[in-house]
Amino acid sequence: MPPARAVAPAPFGLAVAAALLLGVLAVQGLAHLPPWPAALVLGSAGVCLWLRCGAARLCGAALVGLALASLHGGAALAVQLPAERSGLQVSLEGRILGLPVGAADALRFELRVTAAQGEAATLVGRKLRLGWYTRPPDTLPVIEPGSVWRFEARLRTPRGLVNPGGFDFERRAVENAIAATGYVVEPDRARQLLPGSGLDHARSRLSQRIASALPPSQARFVIALALGDTRSLSDDDWQVLRATGLTHLIAISGFHVGLVAGFGALLGQLLHRVLPGQRRGWPRPQVTAASALVFASAYTALAGFALPTVRTLLMIAVVLLARLARRPQGLAEALAFALIAVLLADPLSVLAPGFWLSFLGVVWLAWCLPGVTEGKVLVPFVQAQGVAVLGLLPLSVWFFSQASLPGPLVNLVGIPWISLLVVPMALVGLALLPISDAAADACWQASGQLMQWLWIALERIAAWPPALVWLPEPSLVSVALAMAAAFWMLLPRGTPGKPLAALLMLPMLWPAIDRPAHGEFDLVLLDVGQGLSLLVRTRHHDLLYDAGAAVPRGLDLGEAVVLPALRAHGVRRLDALVLSHGDNDHAGGAGAVTRGMATARVLAPAGWATKGMTACQTGQAWTWDGVTFSFLHPTPHFPYLGNQSSCVLRVQANGASALLPGDIGRHVESRLAKLPTAEVRADVLLVPHHGSDTSSSLDFIAAVRPSLGLVAIGNQNRFGLPKAIVLDRYQRYRVALLDTASSGAIHLRLGPGGVQVRQRMRQDRRRYWRDAGPGASGYAIGSPEPDR
Repeated sequence: MPPARAVAPAPFGLAVAAALLLGVLAVQGLAHLPPWPAALVLGSAGVCLWLRCGAARLCGAALVGLALASLHGGAALAVQLPAERSGLQVSLEGRILGLPVGAADALRFELRVTAAQGEAATLVGRKLRLGWYTRPPDTLPVIEPGSVWRFEARLRTPRGLVNPGGFDFERRAVENAIAATGYVVEPDRARQLLPGSGLDHARSRLSQRIASALPPSQARFVIALALGDTRSLSDDDWQVLRATGLTHLIAISGFHVGLVAGFGALLGQLLHRVLPGQRRGWPRPQVTAASALVFASAYTALAGFALPTVRTLLMIAVVLLARLARRPQGLAEALAFALIAVLLADPLSVLAPGFWLSFLGVVWLAWCLPGVTEGKVLVPFVQAQGVAVLGLLPLSVWFFSQASLPGPLVNLVGIPWISLLVVPMALVGLALLPISDAAADACWQASGQLMQWLWIALERIAAWPPALVWLPEPSLVSVALAMAAAFWMLLPRGTPGKPLAALLMLPMLWPAIDRPAHGEFDLVLLDVGQGLSLLVRTRHHDLLYDAGAAVPRGLDLGEAVVLPALRAHGVRRLDALVLSHGDNDHAGGAGAVTRGMATARVLAPAGWATKGMTACQTGQAWTWDGVTFSFLHPTPHFPYLGNQSSCVLRVQANGASALLPGDIGRHVESRLAKLPTAEVRADVLLVPHHGSDTSSSLDFIAAVRPSLGLVAIGNQNRFGLPKAIVLDRYQRYRVALLDTASSGAIHLRLGPGGVQVRQRMRQDRRRYWRDAGPGASGYAIGSPEPDR
């Protein structure tokens, strides 16, 4: 009997789709992209192999994925403003994209450049993300979506902060092809050339129309669900949604596009029944598919063609066009074809969490619930919720490091309530608006009231303290094990070992935290731009020294950076928060930190410390896990003088020590330099005042004699820090320097082995979209003698 021949993979089957995806993913882990000629050669070879049969087809699909992802990534980087031109002030004209987001004194928007002169001419056709700021009594202009403006702007290369658990803005800039960020300068000279027009302008007018028909407490949800306009949702609203696991249902998402496509399919079937004369030329499957595609396209347009909805529309279109062409497909083939179409159209979509949650959610449901028994709805719906929660939990932890405990139960009510009641009423209101204002208002009011009833319950559930669980940053291995556990646990009934499979979830849900041993301590200097926040960790305790800035017209870095970094490190409670002094770049984020995490005590300099805080002063000392903490400044009765009153903290263990001096100046440095050597000597020095010339005197450096200095600075900061003269002083004493602008977050371990640089995030987690400063990490620091 002849041996069975291996079945060749179909040209657009699951195996080919998986190979294409692997090729795209391989590029996302690269520190540098291959040159575009090499990518073209790889792509051409891949296409030739794809057209062949057998295993070569899989290799060809992988090469095509690698080439496409490289070319798209290179193109996204090529349109960005070069780093050497960052800070450029240009005069330009452009059209407003999307819906501007505004506050009382700040406005943020995206702009497509249509005309520019001189050095800015290369920006024509590119997308910018800009801010428009003003101060009372000046007011912000009304910037309509689709309007054309002329103004001057100062531009910067897209660059973000790099921290554990933090948002990667540089990745988002590549994903969305953002060429530069910046802000409008000399706003009085700005001129509107053309009024608002286009789809986004129509969406804005519809938002205003809905807002006029409803109280604000209801309008914000109806606008978000009907138009994808989430500008009115507050941070508290998003917190409630995260705690209840309903974030995916509020803004227009792929789920809603699929839901509307389903409504369109039902309407198509109804039309087919009531118009019998058209049945012969248009069979029911084709009518259903065409109606679903039209409705999905219209709803995607209402969302402003946001990327998640466009991806979903493309997936739906591939499946429905196959049906219109009378080429029947199974679910697996349809998914594979849709995945291939999305990756070929936009390989960078793999950078978005929505891509993975959408595709993997459908895969889990299709595999675990292949059919629904007629007449039974409740049981399959509950099963689908269980499959989605368990199957998507690993990805949710990977992308968001959080899980909602009441989320599965809340979704059982929230999904049908919002999807079958709130959203349809909101959309019917939009459909009736051209016919009757009163009918449209009535539908929106019904939608808003339905959502308001649900929201009352959601707020109470979100107030439950354990509702939202934050998890440490997981490793790729732990997530892979959790995915294997989910697969095993979702196998058919009777499969042995399911309880044991749950154990594979433990490395992700309860990871081993890399904490220092007794008599050692870690320093984690966070990248908070032009500010300071540093975590000190011992075996069983955590101390935070400063909390970053809270920019009045921008981010609260305590919430956006510090809290996620603490949670990523597995910190659940701060044993102490030291606020060196009251400047915003050091203490602005403290409120967000104390609200978001239990804090045993807060220490700050006398004269600025508020009720509930403890004054830091010379003589205070304590020991945690073999590590001694002691304050060297301010002295008792020292008046509060801002920088000069900074709490100076020294941390020492087993011969290794670090000195954290805040923003002290030369006068305080002079006093510290006269202390006994054993009290002021340190292996690691947090460079005072970010490297300003008002600090880091030669006598102070000579007294401390550090082997390593840490500089907390923002990239291309407006103060020009650290100053060149200060760098020369440290070089004179052969002090190695690491700064957050070029290194991102910096992780050190101090103990009997001296000082070890454990991680510099920009260097150790390199990606092609991320600017990495010079140097490498992982080396040991010695104690060189000063250059005399």
